[in-house]
Amino acid sequence: MLALKLIFLILGTAFTAFGGLILFFKKYSLINGFSAAQKSGRKDKDYAEKVGRAEFVIGITLLGVGIVLVIFI
Repeated sequence: MLALKLIFLILGTAFTAFGGLILFFKKYSLINGFSAAQKSGRKDKDYAEKVGRAEFVIGITLLGVGIVLVIFI
């Protein structure tokens, strides 16, 4: 059970950090191949914000589950 708690907390922290960097600090270079796709017109900044928002929400959810596991189990 300890391993499960650690996995949730580590993944939650990583997803939240990368999602926050992409969403709030506009670090679009963290998305693989985004600059090349943006230059060719296949992807735009809306796509990058959606990716950042999705990662941020997934990270917050995983962190929440990890914290609940630590507190109650």
